[in-house]
Amino acid sequence: MSEICEALHHLFQQLPTFGFPFDSRELPGNGIYILYESGELAHETSRIVRIGTHRGDSRLPLRLEEHFLREKKDRSIFRRNIGRAILHKANDPFLAQWDIDLTARQARITNSGKIDHARLKAVEKQVTDYIQQNFRFVVFRVDDKEKRLSLESAIISTVSLCDKCQPTDNWLGLHSPIKKIEESGLWLVQKLYKTPLSDREFGELRRLVIS
Repeated sequence: MSEICEALHHLFQQLPTFGFPFDSRELPGNGIYILYESGELAHETSRIVRIGTHRGDSRLPLRLEEHFLREKKDRSIFRRNIGRAILHKANDPFLAQWDIDLTARQARITNSGKIDHARLKAVEKQVTDYIQQNFRFVVFRVDDKEKRLSLESAIISTVSLCDKCQPTDNWLGLHSPIKKIEESGLWLVQKLYKTPLSDREFGELRRLVIS
């Protein structure tokens, strides 16, 4: 497994790397993104810390903007998990309020009065600063939705099953209250430890990435 994961890491290093600020017009409308975090290394290169995609057509740029720019943690589970780790590391009781999802109208009606909105805004800004200062990404185009979701799942499994992709002692995710994040070394909860890329699938992926 570690051999395919190593090849995967070095394959993605051939792609242009984006950091903040980035121009969304330079990104494909449909595709998969690979996130790297400052200080995290594996296979003698930057360690993959998150793999993601999108469901709606032509929404990859919007998805990355939701992670990097839009201070609404209920629109980005990635942002929510970064905030959880920051707050849990600080033993901050605001974590209980941060975990309240205000997406649905009824949830806003029921829970809005339970939230310190000034504090929420401050933590959102803290999360934005951390993401913009510490994360970079590469993207590759995949137009077919089913193919995107299938590849995303296989890449996540390949990386999560690799025993050489270990986080550093300073990785923020080690402070996550979510065990799957702490134990996997990835800012992910779903699609871990499932079916990894086969040699044939990696060959197909390689042709897709470098085409």
